[in-house]
Amino acid sequence: MAESGEYVSPLTERYATRKMRENFSEVRRFQVWRLLWIALAEAQKELGLPITDSQLNQMRKFQSNIDLARAKELEKKTRHDVMAHILAYGEQAHSARGIIHLGATSAFVTDNSDSVIMRDALGIVEGQIAGVISLLKDFALKYKDTVTLGYTHLQPAQPVTVGKRACLWMQDLVYDLESFSFARKMLRFRGVKGATGTQASTMMLLDGDEKKVKKLDQLVAKKMGFDNLVSVSGQTYPRKIDWYVLSALSGAAQSASKFATDIRLLSGFGEIEESQGKEQVGSSAMPHKRNPVRCERIVALSRYVISLAQNAAHTAASQWLERSLDDSANRRLSISESFLTLSGILNIYRSVGSGLSVNEEVIRKRLEEHIPYLASEAILMAAAKSGVDRQTAHERLRVLTRQAKNSREFIKMVKEDSLFAAVKSGVSSLVSPDYLAGRAGSQVSEFISDVVDPLLPRYKVPGDLFEELTV
Repeated sequence: MAESGEYVSPLTERYATRKMRENFSEVRRFQVWRLLWIALAEAQKELGLPITDSQLNQMRKFQSNIDLARAKELEKKTRHDVMAHILAYGEQAHSARGIIHLGATSAFVTDNSDSVIMRDALGIVEGQIAGVISLLKDFALKYKDTVTLGYTHLQPAQPVTVGKRACLWMQDLVYDLESFSFARKMLRFRGVKGATGTQASTMMLLDGDEKKVKKLDQLVAKKMGFDNLVSVSGQTYPRKIDWYVLSALSGAAQSASKFATDIRLLSGFGEIEESQGKEQVGSSAMPHKRNPVRCERIVALSRYVISLAQNAAHTAASQWLERSLDDSANRRLSISESFLTLSGILNIYRSVGSGLSVNEEVIRKRLEEHIPYLASEAILMAAAKSGVDRQTAHERLRVLTRQAKNSREFIKMVKEDSLFAAVKSGVSSLVSPDYLAGRAGSQVSEFISDVVDPLLPRYKVPGDLFEELTV
């Protein structure tokens, strides 16, 4: 924890995971810049430009050895971050000084490095999402037949099972992984396009040979691990690409927030709670409180990620012709903070999901209290099948629910009502929780076997994607 008197972002101090912090670090960004300069020089040499192996070897030698202090010193003089790093790199790789950044513009390193870093960041959050889905899968199977009240409008409705509800949380995350696949498709490499996207500088270097110019673009992309290139660009890749990526992040934040909101509500009913530390304090004033603080944190952070997708939309909409610079400072914040925040959200999601406490006694009591009323739809169906007019039966049941002092009296009044004489003997069986939960248990098994199990093997979940929460 920083102890200076300066502001420190809560993302780095409190929420974001180490893996994501490293991915968006200054060192990582500038290392990618140097990888891009090396890839460019290698490709230019392959296409016939007078670049020597000695120059390339010297560039590779200092690929990771970045003197940040010297680069910042040079930036104060040049007031240009890319030029400062070109000069700093050239001071180290003396013989390659004249070929570093040859024929390139600043966007060659800034835009292409953004694509590399976002691509790798997508891999991190995809792995986190897959890890959460795997966790929820086990939870859903364990409680697939545990009948619980369903809620519509936050009013007791037809019963579901605890496992079935978990499948709703999982399904949202499955949709998110599909959205991430689309974002990956849209995240294309800018390549070597020049100051206004015409590749004019490369045409000059390669004596107007358009085939070589196109080949250079493809070679650099391949060296950096990309198959897809932006077809046409201005000085930068279209900022709409950022919106596709941040929209996918927003979707994952929405899913996490939905889960956390559900747990907060169920916690209020006493049905399901997030884990509580032995010495955890719920309130400085009320010692009895068991607040769902981690779920509340998920909702709070998710709100921020969701808002940043709109930020990307505004940036994409406000670009001028081939380039304007009002995107640069904005993107340094919005892109990195979207990923950093989502990594923290998913880390908390996993922590909450691994420690959920299901209070089956409370669930059973609440079912017993409400289920006779909830059987009204089953009684309605049975009456209609016996020949009673459906609308007449519906109105009678509506009146009886309001006249009854409690749910048990409601069932008694139904049995005594002549309109329901044909179904009177079967009313008791219609009040069974398992009967009223329909196919909930089977749906859990089917969803996991048909959707989840085929999906999970496609994603890697390294052990260092998640961390223990300290708060």
